[in-house]
Amino acid sequence: MRVAVIGAGSIGTIVGALIAKKGGEIELIDSFVENVNALNRNGAVITGAIEECVAVKAMTPEEMTGIYDLVFLTTKQISNEEVLTHLVQFIDKNSTVCTLQNGIPEESVARIIGKERTVGGAVGFGATWKGPGISELTSSKKVMEQYAFDVGEIDGSITPRIKKVQDILSKVGCTTVLDNLMGLRWSKLLMNATFSGMSAALGCTFGDVLNHDEGIKYVAYIADETIKTAKACGIELAKMQGKDFLELELESNSDVVNKLAFYHEVWDQHSLLKASMLQDLEKQRKTEIDYINGCVCKKGREVGIATPYNDMVVAIVKTEEANGSVNAKMAALEQFRVLERRIL
Repeated sequence: MRVAVIGAGSIGTIVGALIAKKGGEIELIDSFVENVNALNRNGAVITGAIEECVAVKAMTPEEMTGIYDLVFLTTKQISNEEVLTHLVQFIDKNSTVCTLQNGIPEESVARIIGKERTVGGAVGFGATWKGPGISELTSSKKVMEQYAFDVGEIDGSITPRIKKVQDILSKVGCTTVLDNLMGLRWSKLLMNATFSGMSAALGCTFGDVLNHDEGIKYVAYIADETIKTAKACGIELAKMQGKDFLELELESNSDVVNKLAFYHEVWDQHSLLKASMLQDLEKQRKTEIDYINGCVCKKGREVGIATPYNDMVVAIVKTEEANGSVNAKMAALEQFRVLERRIL
């Protein structure tokens, strides 16, 4: 079986390395030539919660040949049009493309390669790209062992191909097949909109947000908006990391204190993580904000759910993008305070 991961960044490097370590044949494809050269020369290096250096086969998109049976997509959604248009010539009717991207990408992926070849999954661990060929695992080893991936078919069916996807990703960490992919997607969207969104907006790690009284309050408001939007869209959120995220819906603003134990139980293990969107801002790159908090805002408008706190995250990050700068740590909290006073 010929397998590739497209996008050898923070997540893709770890996926490729650990599959290769367990004897899986996989090719790492990335457009950054210096990264490809480092991977081939030095192997894929993982630091952080685990320490590994694994020999891998890497190449640029221009070096691809033949047909792939299974492709894991770990690029950012902003690159989908370019990446998938190129990929089409290297897959056939029996190929499967599994998107492991943030947001809800299945529709855009299927539009280019066909719904019949598209499956999806959510990544349960965090990582930071440290340089060519090197990725730091910023979630705990326990997360990898228990919650690395959740995968599924768009229609929720349990098929031989999704079981094969499970088998291969299980070389990386625990992989669960779900019959509610869209519910899974919304649960992961909630995870990203809350801590990734606030990490980017406030210029800090997940732990900094989690342990800040105001930061975690605004996270709770973002989660509540996301849950209410999903419910209005007819989506039943799937459990992630053994937790039912519907429990984070607020009955009132004063209900936030009752959710703190939940947040710590799930996110303490990710406290060192710095959002990939923040890493992009630091490198003056375009972020995926439109596909994360922006997705909640867009869907909220469609179903009549107000999303002011998600709107604020989008506004702050887009301003940073436009300015080519990153706000000082926690400086943007004042904008959330002003918003809260206006709403109350």
